[in-house]
Amino acid sequence: MTGSDIDGKAIASTIRTEIKAAVADLKTATPPKVPGLAVILVGERRDSQTYVRMKKKACEECGITSYGYDYPDDVAMETLLSKLSELNNNVDVHGILVQLPLPPHIDEDAILNAIDPAKDVDGLHPLNTAALCSTSTHVGSTKIDWDDFTTIPFHIACTPQGCIELLDRSGVTLRGKNAVVVGRSNLVGLPVAMLLMHRNATVTIVHSKTVDVPGVVGRADIVVAAVGRAEMIKGSWIKEGAVVIDVGINSVDDATKKRGYRLVGDVEYDAAKERAGMITPVPGGVGPMTIAMLLRNTLNSCKRS
Repeated sequence: MTGSDIDGKAIASTIRTEIKAAVADLKTATPPKVPGLAVILVGERRDSQTYVRMKKKACEECGITSYGYDYPDDVAMETLLSKLSELNNNVDVHGILVQLPLPPHIDEDAILNAIDPAKDVDGLHPLNTAALCSTSTHVGSTKIDWDDFTTIPFHIACTPQGCIELLDRSGVTLRGKNAVVVGRSNLVGLPVAMLLMHRNATVTIVHSKTVDVPGVVGRADIVVAAVGRAEMIKGSWIKEGAVVIDVGINSVDDATKKRGYRLVGDVEYDAAKERAGMITPVPGGVGPMTIAMLLRNTLNSCKRS
């Protein structure tokens, strides 16, 4: 069999259209609200600058106000903490994002922890992480509906959230399925495993000490690859008909390309597609979803304010 591609670009575009409509409704409500996202950029890394431009452009397209704060590489940590305190208390700002990585002299954990959890639209604050990792099905007296991210009363990291949206909007049933997450990072592996668990999948996390990785992956109905190693997961490992979500984005040398390299995921795409039922391409799969989820987190934060 040859699997079909999960079109992340198309799904992200649909979500952005939904967000734009919801933002328009907020602006005409009584009283009116305008979602606001503040983005802090430190240094002149070209990749970080590109990501920030993309986020600001996405905000504009959806009607979300973006606030940009750029600092040099040698900015004092106290300056960043002061700005975060100011943004935490700014009622026009509903989401705060600090573009990572930060320079070595800046304590990333201290910076992320200084963001108001209610405005932590990256979902990286310890309180948001703890809420996600709680096995309780209730917050106070309100049961969490894990099928609807717009109603969850705390922020969930954007890329893991995007992975689940891709599965949902592709008609994939999660309940009772064997799901394998390759990678255990705080950014993707652990949160996506928790989301799958909350949706009643049976979850296995594969890491560097896992015995018989091909065998573990080969038993999965759903594979989420988030290990950051080019084509580590071989196509022959994939179970016939499995759904593959490839979070990885890696550059490999390719003399046939004008730029001298090409982008690949963590999964051996061509071979895996021959066995998978559905698979995300790289690029064009998970990547577009991350910004879409950032916009939705900002919208949700505005609604809760």
